[in-house]
Amino acid sequence: MIIGVSQITLHLPDSQSLKDKRQIIKSVMARIRNRFEVAIAEVEEQNLWQIAVLGVSCVS
Repeated sequence: MIIGVSQITLHLPDSQSLKDKRQIIKSVMARIRNRFEVAIAEVEEQNLWQIAVLGVSCVS
């Protein structure tokens, strides 16, 4: 069994509110899930407008 884990930090300079950030992150997460068939979630910095930290994992 192979397990892959990654942490991705994104800087979102155009995000002016948490609502903007959620909209961007939701779109990015959906595209990554559909293209690579991995589990993905926002794992840190939920209250900062311009930074998002995503955790990605895959088991094969």
